[in-house]
Order: sequence, then C-alpha cells, then structure tokens
Amino acid sequence: MTKNISSNCPYNTAVLFGVLLLTLGLTGCSDSPSDEEPNEMVLQSTLNTKIKSLDPISIRDVASSQVAYQIFETLYQYHFLKRPYEIEPLLAEGMPQISDDNMTYTIKIKKGVLFQDDACFPEGKGRELKSWDFVYAIKRIANIKNLSENWAYLDNKISGLDEFREYTKSCKSEEKIDYSREVEGLQTPDDYTLVIKLTKPWPQLVISTLTNAATSPVAEEAAVFYGKNIISHPVGTGPFKLKKWQKGSYIELVRNPNFRGELYPSEGESSDAEAGYLDDAGKPMPFIDKIVWTFIEESQPAWFLFLQGKLDAKAIPKDNWDEAMTGAGELTPKMKQLNIHLETFIEPSTFWLGFNMEDPVLGKNKPLRRAISYVINREKFIELFFGGRGLVAHGFVAPLLDSYDPDIKRYGYAEYNPEKARELLKEAREINGGDIPELKITLPGTETFYRQMGQLLRRYLNDVGINVEVECMDWPTYQEKVNTKSVQIFSAGVTAGTPDAEDFLAMFYSKKKSPGPNQFNYSNPEYDKLYEKIEVMPASEERIRLYRKMELMVLDDCPAAFMNHRLAYVLRHDWYKNYKPHVFGYGLGKYRRIDMRKRAAYKELLKTVK
Repeated sequence: MTKNISSNCPYNTAVLFGVLLLTLGLTGCSDSPSDEEPNEMVLQSTLNTKIKSLDPISIRDVASSQVAYQIFETLYQYHFLKRPYEIEPLLAEGMPQISDDNMTYTIKIKKGVLFQDDACFPEGKGRELKSWDFVYAIKRIANIKNLSENWAYLDNKISGLDEFREYTKSCKSEEKIDYSREVEGLQTPDDYTLVIKLTKPWPQLVISTLTNAATSPVAEEAAVFYGKNIISHPVGTGPFKLKKWQKGSYIELVRNPNFRGELYPSEGESSDAEAGYLDDAGKPMPFIDKIVWTFIEESQPAWFLFLQGKLDAKAIPKDNWDEAMTGAGELTPKMKQLNIHLETFIEPSTFWLGFNMEDPVLGKNKPLRRAISYVINREKFIELFFGGRGLVAHGFVAPLLDSYDPDIKRYGYAEYNPEKARELLKEAREINGGDIPELKITLPGTETFYRQMGQLLRRYLNDVGINVEVECMDWPTYQEKVNTKSVQIFSAGVTAGTPDAEDFLAMFYSKKKSPGPNQFNYSNPEYDKLYEKIEVMPASEERIRLYRKMELMVLDDCPAAFMNHRLAYVLRHDWYKNYKPHVFGYGLGKYRRIDMRKRAAYKELLKTVK
C-alpha cells in the first residue's frame, strides 16, 4: 500500500521519507518526555504533522506509520539490508503456501509471540498471538462502522469479506457486530494457521498488503476494552510499546518486555560489512531503550536541536542548505568537524497538485486543468523549496518502481509553458460559459513552508489570469476534507510501500474514490478495465507495458499537475548506528543503535567548532 504524505513531510530512513527519524524531548515539565535514565539509549527525532490515530485500521499516512510500525508487526517485511529489496517472514513462520490457481494462501504463524502486557488482558498479562487475531484485524477494516480508509485495498479481494461488510451495515452498533461470523476467505484451521481464499488472483497480497500495518494482528480484548479510545491505546507484538502520547507535543515509546527478541540480520550487500552494517549481526533486537518523537512544525527549531545534538538525524532544511553543503555537493567543513554524516538516496515518492474531478468547475473542464499544469514551473519550485534536491515528476509512477519509465519526459506533460496555458484558458472560458470563478487550493499544513508554497502557486496562476484563494490547515483536518470530497484543488503525495506500482495505479480506479486512495475522484471506464486486468496479472513485461499505457491515459486526462519526486539529503550524527537507507520499510527502530560514548562527547566537540 502507498502511504499518504504531506508536501513538507520530514525525511525518514524508513519509507518515503526514506529514513525514520526518531525524536527527543525536552525534559522537566508536564508536557515533555520523562527524564532519561543514566545510560539509557534513546532515539530522538521529530514529527512535523499531528497524528490522529494509532489504530491499525486508520494507519495510512507517513507520520502515523513511523510510530505504529514500532508497536505493531506484520506477517512479512522487507529485509533490512538486502538489495534488491527482498520479502522475508516476520510474524509468519515462512513464506505462504500458494495453491496452483493462486487463489488460496496458507500461512503458518510463529509460536510463542506475545502481545504486550496491557490492562485489557486478564491480570494485565499479554497473551500469545493466534491466527484469529489476523482475521479479526481484517474484519475490523471491513466493518463499515469503522470507516477505515484501508477498505479500498481489500474491496472485492477476499472471498466472503464484502458480504461481511454488508452485514455490518445492518447492525445498530459496534457492540452488536458478531466478529465470529464466518467469512469463507478467512479461515483458521488451528491457532497457528491462517488461510486466505481470494475472489481472484492478487499478486500484491504478500508484497504489499501483508507487509502493511493495516493488517497487523489486533487483540479483540483491546478493541473491546478501549472501544473508540483504541486510537490512543495501541496494543501490539512489536519491539516497543506506547508509554505516553501528549497530543500535539510528543510521543514516547519504550521497550516491550514481552518482545521475543528478533535477531539482527547476518547478511546483506557486499559493502555492508565495510560500512559497519553487519557489526551487530546475530544479536537480539531492539538495541535502544526508548524512542521519542517531538512535534515541531517549523524546520528551523528542529535544525537547531539537531546541531545541539538533541536529534539524531535531520533532513537538511532549504534555508540551511549553505550551512550544511558546499557548492561542490559536499559537507561543509563545519559539518565534517562535528562528525556529521550525509546520506543521499532517491525516494519512491510523487507529489502533486490534485484536482477534485467531481468539482463542477474543474471536473468538466480539461483545458482549465491543463492550463494550471502548464503554468507551474516545476524546476523553479524544486529549487526554491528543496534546494534543487528533487526530480521533476513527468508522470505519477515514482522512481525505483519496476514500471517507472525513465524516458517519460518526452511526452511533455510537465512542461512549463505559460503561453500555452493562456491559449487553453480561452477554451476553458468557453466551456465554463464565461470567466473562471475564483478557485481554492487546500494545503496540508500551517507552517511557513505551506504559506510560502501557497503564495508561489497563487502567483503562478494569477500570472495567466486565474484567481485563487489558498487555505492552510493541520493534517487531520486536511485529511477529513479530502476524504469527504470537500476540496477543489489540493496538494498531496504518496510514497511506495513496495517496488510494484499497482498501488499508484489504484489511485485512479473509479471504485476507489475518496475516502479511498482515488482522492482525485477520477473516473475513466477504459482505465478501469485495464486496472481490473493488471490487478490479477503476475509480474511480467506485458504488465509493465500496460502500467505505462495506463499512466499515459491519466496524464492525458490531467486529474492532477504532478510536481516532483524527492531526493533525500539526510544528516546523521556519528553516534547513530545501523542507519542504512531503506525506502520500503517503516519499522526500523529495532535495528538502530546509539554509541553513547560518542553522544556524550559531542557537547565538548561542539565547543571547539565555530
């Protein structure tokens, strides 16, 4: 599954923002993280967007995923070190047994895995994980009363699950829903066996859905005990558990004593040993004692904390580029003296300015949408807001995905051409029956980045005679407006959770409109037919050909002005170990290690550097 991201979402070596940055807190007051114990190994980072829920059925955005994947586990995960990326079992005992017709998956569950201790269990002791916990988790997504945004990924996929969803419509309340009601496609022959029967072949089941936190096992005891408050009481099997969530201030996780002790990988790429990524081979994880994320919307306070040694890693803010990097693309002498390291990598992400295709002005006026796209100078946008660290998005399929077309620029859909925009506007006015009314752009943040972005977009559109209003709002409010089709033009983006681009194509399938991944509310019958065809196809050259054909269909219809793909430039302190960039995984906190001696010495080092 792709992850929704805001335009200014922080880089993180986990997934999109490719490097899970994990935070600190200030100490000594009621709204700050608890004091660190002597020699306590704490991973410190920031989040710049608020989190609305840590319930797996709601996990779809990057910020929530950064936290949730440390608490919850999935059946499968992407190997931390191996490249190309490789799937491996996590809660599963091994890879699934798949029937000859590719319609039935039989998965053995690891024995001895425990949920964290929690008040929802008898005597507060976490019980053993069972196969039913996976069935229950999937049924919770299907329950229409939960309004899970992740239902779009399961719709019409598992035998009998759609019927279960219909059944939940008739129940007057959550308490009346019988989760034991049989679903043919979700069977548990015993406590350690899960059988999934599909309505049609689904090649992405393992590589996308069963690696996603949305399908993490959920203890029914927790859902019943906490009810709607489960959004703030995550109960998982992962290496960490929630200690405190001070809304709008910080989130603090601590070691889960019930964690079984997964071992650090012993193999990877040929260069991993020299880079130090195999120093901990075979050792039980996690290494750190605590993870703290502090909510900081503006980049400058976070940059200051990083230089003070109070954050372990930080993407370089655009306003601090010259402080960190030379004109030759190297770290400045100051950064080198502080023993700061640079990690760079391409992110499998795409950002856009989206159009609500059900809007009465925009939806029926393709020349207007095309004009807006042509008037945006994407290269200038990348230069101004990311210091040139990015690629123009000539299409919507992100780099690193197997169907990405490196020559897509030749089609010219991301061309900057104000004159062509003015010509198209003449056509647009004829279609509209007069002047274009003032349009509204909705942005997912209130900090300086978004205000400046809104000013630039307004100027671009005003230059060709399009009047716009810009509204900025916090991430949860923005999500609600997008999911209810209450926006006209909006800024958004996604990061890939798998090397397969099928999730990117799903964003334009008409049956997945908001609150599903098709936030453009785009509809094209020919596209839908092709999507239903590729959805069941195994990986092949023919499928890649169809992927690219579908991408061009979308580009021609212009439901969005695709803007950029990000290049990550992340700085990390010398004490931050096992920091290998990984673009298809979020639950990386367990691999991290802090060299406490080096961290302690940084205060003295800081005094010597000017």
